[in-house]
Amino acid sequence: MIHKQYGARRKGYKGLENMKDILKLDMLVNTLENEHELDKNSLAELLECKDVPILYTAADRVRKKFVGDDVYLRGLIEFSNFCCRTCFYCGLRAANSGIKRYRMEPGEVIECAANAVKYGLKTIVLQSGEDKFFTVNDLCKIVDKIKDMGTAVTLSVGELSRNDYTALKHAGADRYLLRIETSNEKLYESLHPRMSYKNRVRCLYDLKELGYETGTGCLIGLPGQTPEMLAEDLLFFKKIDADMIGMGPFIPCKGTPLEYEAEGNVETVLKMMALARLLMPDINMPVTTALGVKADDGYRKGLGCGANVIMPNMGIDDYKKLYAIYPGKGDKVETLENQINVIKCLISKEGRVVGKHFGGRIRTVKI
Repeated sequence: MIHKQYGARRKGYKGLENMKDILKLDMLVNTLENEHELDKNSLAELLECKDVPILYTAADRVRKKFVGDDVYLRGLIEFSNFCCRTCFYCGLRAANSGIKRYRMEPGEVIECAANAVKYGLKTIVLQSGEDKFFTVNDLCKIVDKIKDMGTAVTLSVGELSRNDYTALKHAGADRYLLRIETSNEKLYESLHPRMSYKNRVRCLYDLKELGYETGTGCLIGLPGQTPEMLAEDLLFFKKIDADMIGMGPFIPCKGTPLEYEAEGNVETVLKMMALARLLMPDINMPVTTALGVKADDGYRKGLGCGANVIMPNMGIDDYKKLYAIYPGKGDKVETLENQINVIKCLISKEGRVVGKHFGGRIRTVKI
């Protein structure tokens, strides 16, 4: 009997041979699944395991229990690749003269949103570099017109003042994405020249206090990043009560100071996704485009590790390749119809269904 149990556990922990280690990790995963709590050292230990499919299975069970089988499609519109920042990892950084810049006209943004609505998408995500060309008043007008289409609106336009966030909320914005990228202050400031970690955190708290569904996340595999730092990221997300978590692998990009660094590990991304779902069972969590670019079957793998959101790119084809935050993004330009059909087919094959409502966070866990 003991031998049979040992064999079953070994299938769940392929990288482990020691029965004591298997039992310990079994206990950690069980604690996460049932209590949604774990300390930093234990989270780091799980991140360092080479192959833990039982972790993914637990995350998938928790996803099903707390947010169901719905996968929500958010229509992404990348309306400008201008950026005033010089983040070391991003291809849109202001200092990168090797890319062609573009800005969409407000009318183009509205038209793309209308196309997304025609395909049944219930959320529009407006994303750009930190482009100061667009005033908050400009953005408010765009948000207002999209809200008239009967959709939820998510913004991802970087760091703003509390007053600006307030104005956008009054215009109808429902959600806001602002990734911390790393919650380690020293690492953050080493990668973000002339930016303040404390201001980034201030923005996240302002967004929460103003009633936005607030999204954040991290890059996985940054130079100098450790499993302990990633564990701290997860605990940071839980501490601020993030509503949405987006995580993807670091992909070195030409024209950046990190272009010759090693890329992030897909398995670590999947473990981080699974751990995020287990720690925060009722969040919304997308399969990021970076995971889809970096991994074969990246979208399928992400859905199996706790994800419940996919963001098809509903922008203008000519601009998709120009939003080059990392190599490979936008390389495959499909018709909108084909893109949506492929995603729907994938969702169906995984035994899931396309969400038919806005897909806001429904709290089921007390904080």
